[in-house]
Amino acid sequence: MRLYTFFLYTAFLLIVSCKTEPAKTAEQQRWEAHAQNTTIIRDDFGVPHVYGKTDADAVFGLLYAQSEDDFNRVEQNYIWATGRLAEVEGEEAIYSDVRAKLYMTQEEAIANYERSPEWLKKLCIAFADGINYYLETHPEVTPRVITHFEPWMPMYFSEGSIGGDIERVATRKIKAMYESGMEIPKALEVAMIQEQEMQEPQGSNGIAISGKLTKSGNPLLLINPHTSFYFRGEVHVVSEEGLNAYGAVTWGQFFVYQGFNEKTGWMHTSTYTDVIDEFVETVEKDENGALVYKYGDVYRPVEQYEMTIRYKDGEEMKEKVLPAYRTHHGPITHMKDGKWVASALMWEPVNALKQSYIRSKQDGYKGFREMMDIRTNSSNNTVYADAEGNIAYFHGNYIPKRDTSFDYTQPVDGSNPKTDWQGLHSVDETIMLLNPENGWLQNCNSTPFTAALEFSPKKEDYPNYMSIDRENFRGVHAIELLKEGKDYTLESLIDLGYDSYLPAFEALIPGLVEAYDKIDRTKETGAYIEVLRNWDYRTSTTSKAMTLAHYYGTAYFRNGERPEERLSAMHLLSYFGKESPLEERMEIFKTVIDQLETDFGTALIPWGDVHRFQRINGDIRQPFNDDLPSTPVGLASGRWGALAAYGERYNNGTKKIYGTRGNSFVAVVEFGDKVKAKTSLAGGQSGDPDSPHFDDQIEDYVNGEFKEVAYYKEDVLKRAKKTYHPGEK
Repeated sequence: MRLYTFFLYTAFLLIVSCKTEPAKTAEQQRWEAHAQNTTIIRDDFGVPHVYGKTDADAVFGLLYAQSEDDFNRVEQNYIWATGRLAEVEGEEAIYSDVRAKLYMTQEEAIANYERSPEWLKKLCIAFADGINYYLETHPEVTPRVITHFEPWMPMYFSEGSIGGDIERVATRKIKAMYESGMEIPKALEVAMIQEQEMQEPQGSNGIAISGKLTKSGNPLLLINPHTSFYFRGEVHVVSEEGLNAYGAVTWGQFFVYQGFNEKTGWMHTSTYTDVIDEFVETVEKDENGALVYKYGDVYRPVEQYEMTIRYKDGEEMKEKVLPAYRTHHGPITHMKDGKWVASALMWEPVNALKQSYIRSKQDGYKGFREMMDIRTNSSNNTVYADAEGNIAYFHGNYIPKRDTSFDYTQPVDGSNPKTDWQGLHSVDETIMLLNPENGWLQNCNSTPFTAALEFSPKKEDYPNYMSIDRENFRGVHAIELLKEGKDYTLESLIDLGYDSYLPAFEALIPGLVEAYDKIDRTKETGAYIEVLRNWDYRTSTTSKAMTLAHYYGTAYFRNGERPEERLSAMHLLSYFGKESPLEERMEIFKTVIDQLETDFGTALIPWGDVHRFQRINGDIRQPFNDDLPSTPVGLASGRWGALAAYGERYNNGTKKIYGTRGNSFVAVVEFGDKVKAKTSLAGGQSGDPDSPHFDDQIEDYVNGEFKEVAYYKEDVLKRAKKTYHPGEK
């Protein structure tokens, strides 16, 4: 009887237990399965080495690890990409959100996800699962906007470059159209151009060197993106399905964007290829009052829908409902001479995601070249090297065919069918290089027609829209170093990438000295001029000439009188050095001396006392403070031709200069029987100020000291500091 009662009681407890513990959802079951199949090993610099049974497991672990390192930036990228930035930043971000929603609605993102191949869907689901599992297991983390990530979200953010093509569509032009029904005033457009000239140059350096110029006989690759600091983390992601990629991942993406595997390496530099065009539309109303636009001899309906923009206003959340319009050329983004203008750009998120992921699994040139046939890497050039001994360069990857009788640097008549894009150029029709005879190639966002000196592609062989023939001082610097180099090693390639010479000042400073000699010659100014006269144009923390030159060049960009013809930044600086009025040169220089004396008590101040690295907290925008500790930096802006670029992009009202962008993640890679690599990362791997990896790489970063990469499992295990499954504390 007692035994019978015991079984009844046990059964009762089981029934109660089943009723009080709800069944796990399909999502929770996926989380647990992925976590069981995934191991994360953190090395001595906090770099996550993610090992998954399948590619989906590896993606799950990769996004979980990214969220551990900097969930703030993971979320920020999707807040921006999905058009929800105004919910955080208020009214000033409304037209960033409008721009996002003009190019893709949530419904379209979902539709793109639904039509993706099954393998890509699995990765997108794993992407969302990795972040959501992190949030589930870290209840102390409070998202600002996105409380649950969805598998369709990567469709908004599919390429990985610095904002991608969409950021080249000016939000100020969109705002002018929506708020006044007009185009922006000419004076504002000129101010925008000058503002762009003043910004630290965007872009990157890529250099590939063949085995015939290296000490080991193996090819070398320099991966040197210039982004905002902390824009990408350093990761290693591995699966039993052939994935084994190491490099930089843009926060929130599930593929290594700049990096390498055992057999191939890839580096992207922003391109001058024309991939965005503007079409002036002739819009009218038909007999029913519906909007139509002229196309040839017919009128087509204008696609219309509404956008609801939520924005923060103090403590309240408000909404603004705005109309959106599209033609077959693209969304209407601004006005030109009283007419609507549609901005056309590459928007193929499924193929862009496929290409970005497939790229990381190639094992030789044949597969890499076939991957390029997807043709959605629109905003970038690619510098490539592999273990077979190949080095290669692709100038752009998405290039629409056009009628060259039209000038696409200006808006064209959208009512004329001849102005339409006529499909895409094949990769073989684009500007390319494979194994040039000189044994090296480079691109520093410069012209492809000097990529390998006399073995470069020839401008006359290509349509003019394929590239602007525009050189810059970084390109000049790289070529001068490469054309005499030999017996390269990883270490000497690092030295090349950090060479301290600044060719821009060789173009600018002699003109200042000339002005002093001809029209000034005062003792007060002479002491400063002599420092510059005797300078070797090399930067260092101790150089006082570098301080004078940087402030002078910056002031001239800001205040110098421009010639009527618009010049590139390189040619404008040369103009200031050789053709500008002598009186203007001296006037600007004297204002620089006054500024330095006011701010620092002397104009003869070492560069490292002025030029600093400071990481205070995990904010997207650092609140720099002259009273808090910082580190001296001897690097310089890419504007002056520094390959190891270090520049500022915003000002916090400080007297000292604090870097915000430039060298961020940098790698040098050697391909042979086994891959070898060294890397550098600005600041550290983690965005958490309490982490030991928040600032543990600062000193090495500013001094150009690189760490060895642990690529093979046995090396990873030797340097392992923490090994765990996602979800484990």
